[in-house]
Amino acid sequence: MRHSAAHVMAQAVLSIFPEAKLGIGPAIEDGFYYDFDLPRSLTPDDLPAIEAKMKEIVALDLPFEREEVDREEARRLLAGQPYKLELIDELADEKVSLYRQGPFVDLCRGPHLGSTGELGAFKLVNIAGAYWRGDEHRPMLQRIYGVAFDTEAALQEHLHRLAEAAKRDHRRLGRELDLFSIHNEAGPGLVHWHPKGALVRRLIEDFWKDEHIKRGYDIVYTPHIAKVDLWRTSGHWDFYRDYLYSPMEVEGQDYIIKPMNCLGHILMYKTRLRSYRELPLRWAELGTVYRYERSGVLHGLARVRGFTQDDAHIFCRPDQLEEEVAGVLELARFMMQAFGFNEYEVFLSTRPEKYAGSAEVWEDSTRTLERALDRLHMAYSIDPGEGVFYGPKIDISLKDALGRSWQGPTTQVDFNLPQRFDVTYIGEDGKEHQVVMVHRAVLGSLERFVACLLEHYAGAFPVWLAPVQAVVIPIADRHLDYARQVAAELSGQGLRIQVDARAERMNLKIREAQLQKVPYMLVVGDNEAAASTVSLRLRNNQNLGTHSLASFKAMFESALEARE
Repeated sequence: MRHSAAHVMAQAVLSIFPEAKLGIGPAIEDGFYYDFDLPRSLTPDDLPAIEAKMKEIVALDLPFEREEVDREEARRLLAGQPYKLELIDELADEKVSLYRQGPFVDLCRGPHLGSTGELGAFKLVNIAGAYWRGDEHRPMLQRIYGVAFDTEAALQEHLHRLAEAAKRDHRRLGRELDLFSIHNEAGPGLVHWHPKGALVRRLIEDFWKDEHIKRGYDIVYTPHIAKVDLWRTSGHWDFYRDYLYSPMEVEGQDYIIKPMNCLGHILMYKTRLRSYRELPLRWAELGTVYRYERSGVLHGLARVRGFTQDDAHIFCRPDQLEEEVAGVLELARFMMQAFGFNEYEVFLSTRPEKYAGSAEVWEDSTRTLERALDRLHMAYSIDPGEGVFYGPKIDISLKDALGRSWQGPTTQVDFNLPQRFDVTYIGEDGKEHQVVMVHRAVLGSLERFVACLLEHYAGAFPVWLAPVQAVVIPIADRHLDYARQVAAELSGQGLRIQVDARAERMNLKIREAQLQKVPYMLVVGDNEAAASTVSLRLRNNQNLGTHSLASFKAMFESALEARE
């Protein structure tokens, strides 16, 4: 249905712009898009006219008819459509599959609905730019996105979710809540953390470090640059060259800024011989790394060029692998729940076509990961052939409050780097044996995780993460002294609290505190000052009435402990 909607949209655009050149128009999740080379730039005001034309085509109930023709006939039918002709020239088959609805013909394998009249409810939602074939050296086309569903009710429900997603957009919330900024003057994809955002980040980092130390991890730090030769030995220079920044020369040696932390951990491991008795070693680092991403894919905090990985590497014996993977999964589950993510999907990715190591070692390791998942009763799906070249992996996809998926924890077994760098331990037999290395992250990058948190909570962080947990609001200037007394007492108890001393109306101060997603507003006036109480309001506009400071502190501490 969604594929058919793309063809109907292409026919509508071509009827409005007869000189339009057609690109491609696939179905995507929840909808469809089509790329066009047009005589002028489209604006959102063009979408209703295209929609209206689409509805006319639907009303005609034109049958979708499949035809197979030879190349020359296909070229004749699509003459004047250079992008289609390019695609025809690349086809291996002598016969070319076309679909026709009324006068409109398109190059397509199908399938489609029986006719345009069977199309369900649809709406065009967005216009974007897209390079032809994804190549920045090719023409920039205009891409029109649409959504399509079986019923009008399903369409309206989806549009409601889109509107809610727009309200939760972390880029907008980051600006409104004064959390972070990205500046073209410094470079796209490079995040500047403002005081409030830096505080949220520090709270996450401190919690992360404490939980890792409890579980036997050691915190380490590695440099931000290293010689290019190190990345050549690891294989990253050959495999990921397009994502690495250009070398800089230092005293005749080429260096690059690091794209990952693992090689520094390997070098530290190799500073001396290691006994089997020392293993496992669990080394964790909040290490900032840099990777080149094209500007077209950058997206707020979710896709950046410089980011901090909540990285860790475990060096263990083969007989310890299952226990270590189970420990990682347990920690990942705990961290997800601590931050309010109770829904997630787990995927076990198996051996790809190109891989390092032997098939036997791959099979053994994959079975070990399966046993670790079964041991924790974690339901999972197999993602065949999607393991990284150096080993199988487990990926966990977080579900936010709108049911959208975010890349979350990952656990990867690696045979490649221990072999390339000769990472070994002395076994009970007195001989050297290759370690098994586990790469893992339980949050991913801090930048992407904060983006996910912002959208999950719509900016209203749980009390323990809120940069400002309470605001004291004096009704009049004569209540300022008591407001400051309340703030001093509560801040001494560890509460992050401010006094709004501005000469503004009380209701305005309450409204602005709610817009800033502050969990608690403590309003104080004559009655509160006389009784040593506060009038308590919540950011959801709920008025909880008068509370003693002790009563409020108990409520606050309960929310803090429960991470509500």
